Amino acid sequence: MEQRGRKAEIIHRFLGDKKFYMMVLGIAVPIMIQNGITNFVNMLDNIMIGRVGTVQMSGASIVNQLIFVYNLCMFGGVSGAGIFTAQYFGQKNHEGVRQTVRFKFWMSLVITVGAILLFIFAGSGLIRLYLQGEGSPQDIEATLRYGREYMLVMLIGLPPFMMTTNYASTLRECGETITPMRAGVAAVLVNLVFNYLLIYGKFGFPMLGVSGAAIATVLSRYIEMLIIVVWTHRHPEKAPFAEGLYSSLHVDGNLVRKILIKGSPLLVNETLWGAGVAMLAQCYSVRGLNVVAGMNISNTINNVFNIVFIALGDSVAIVVGQLLGAGKMKEAKETDTRMITFSVLCCTGVAVLMLFVAPFFPRLYNTNDEARRLATWFIAITAVFMPQNAFLHATYFTLRSGGKTIITFLFDSVFIWVVSVSLAFCLSRFTGLSVILIYTIVQAADFLKCIIGFILVRKGVWINNIVSDL
Repeated sequence: MEQRGRKAEIIHRFLGDKKFYMMVLGIAVPIMIQNGITNFVNMLDNIMIGRVGTVQMSGASIVNQLIFVYNLCMFGGVSGAGIFTAQYFGQKNHEGVRQTVRFKFWMSLVITVGAILLFIFAGSGLIRLYLQGEGSPQDIEATLRYGREYMLVMLIGLPPFMMTTNYASTLRECGETITPMRAGVAAVLVNLVFNYLLIYGKFGFPMLGVSGAAIATVLSRYIEMLIIVVWTHRHPEKAPFAEGLYSSLHVDGNLVRKILIKGSPLLVNETLWGAGVAMLAQCYSVRGLNVVAGMNISNTINNVFNIVFIALGDSVAIVVGQLLGAGKMKEAKETDTRMITFSVLCCTGVAVLMLFVAPFFPRLYNTNDEARRLATWFIAITAVFMPQNAFLHATYFTLRSGGKTIITFLFDSVFIWVVSVSLAFCLSRFTGLSVILIYTIVQAADFLKCIIGFILVRKGVWINNIVSDL
């Protein structure tokens, strides 16, 4: 009897009831749909470019890797304010939410202007960092040319991406996930249609190749921005922070100081983490252009499957952040444990599906057999470590929801540079190990981070209300 009661207690601790899962899925599913459609269309975009040729695909993928760093900088720049947004919303303090949105605007403006200037004046040099492995001089120069061509068009899409990030993140932190999803769906449909028209020159449109893919992406960015901004300001009853949002761009100095204290580690973390991911790709790229192509194919399909743990991680930040802001500490801890468990279980199922897809997906690309073989292995290895990545992502957002940004900085970006990048750099340059084995070792090293994350979450160091005195 006692054993049965203990078993029931364990089940209750890690698993929720039907109402709990409906609540979690109500937040997570719209995020999954938006990110899923976005990544699915990005995958089709990538396949379309990949069918044009390997050098075109490699040039575009290198630029997307660099823009990914900018995207993470944006995410880090608004995330510090987002912690306060979620907790203010839990308090029903709309003026507080409004102040955080203004802070996001100024922070994202600085990041975007800096990124555009960096890519204009140093873009070619950054692309060349990925072209130091094996490959003919002609292919290397062609990859550089296509990459530069793609980059210059993509820069036009950074300003609307900035505004969309500000609005969408705020709406999600306030529990409104449907509108960002709808805007994302509309945007990716525009992207998909114009990809087909402009890459291949269909129905009288010019055949622009990689430039056409970039133009389609930029058009979709503006469509997404218009939809989400117009909806927000036309529905003040659902987005009360929009009323008087731009009557002033002033942000209370006390709040700025608190956001910077909590948010600066997040900005630095996301920047360094994104740079770390880019550096990992550069370490692998020294093994040749086939590795660049294989990694690009793998990352494309991985991004589609990753939407599950990304959406569930976002849900942790939203749900747990609101509970902490409302002062429901015990409920926040119980909810967090169940959400982490749910994320890991879901991603175990996703991993099985990825393993099934791994041998078939690379065949969609017009590339050589070696690039396809490498891509298959990269996809399979990523699938094996999918549950681990789900746990790490949920743990990261748990720590972040309570404002423990210094800890997340150490947990995330310091780890990737000290452990992951160091391993990849040394193994790729100073050993004869295959790139497949190197990739596996680097992924396996994250298990150490799992242990650290488990200890931090279990101790409850993240259980804080950071807006009670504002």
